[in-house]
Amino acid sequence: MRSNLVALCVVLLIVMLAVPGCGKKASEGSQNVSLTKEAVETTVAGIEWSYPSRWTKGGVRAMRVATYVVPQAEGDSDGGECAVFFFGAGQGGDVNSNIERWGSQFEDAGQAVKTTTQVNSMNVTRVEIAGTFLAPSGPMMESQGRKANYRLLGAIVEAPEGLVFFKFTGPQKTISTATAEFDAMIASITKK
Repeated sequence: MRSNLVALCVVLLIVMLAVPGCGKKASEGSQNVSLTKEAVETTVAGIEWSYPSRWTKGGVRAMRVATYVVPQAEGDSDGGECAVFFFGAGQGGDVNSNIERWGSQFEDAGQAVKTTTQVNSMNVTRVEIAGTFLAPSGPMMESQGRKANYRLLGAIVEAPEGLVFFKFTGPQKTISTATAEFDAMIASITKK
């Protein structure tokens, strides 16, 4: 079932990238994904994007360009969080070391599912990890407790001025409900 879900997500992403206008709106069944009407959400590292209108901006957090709070799915006790990081040109490690680090934040995760695509002439590596999330936080990234049945969707964008990291974590159902929104946000990325 997991491989079917991954295949479906890849197909949705390919369709969004191939069909004109899908950077602004994507379909998942009968549900449309709507991005903010703001001209630009954030500009960093030579890129800009819009975020899903159902998500809300979180407060300022250390080391983050932006934080988005994602509503919880019915039956989940928590919502999701999408954090965006940019550490500077040549900073923050390479794509694979970041995927390994994200994987180490889960127990019983197995192998990360990784795909690479192009978004507006930029390489984007998308990753999915599921398992028990160790909820790292704080300056030493210490675990804040184990959270079973969590999932991570990540996108690492090779922007003109360096790597930009989009890390979306939350309960399985919440992430599944918001996957098309995450993919639409990534598809909206353009060079400034």
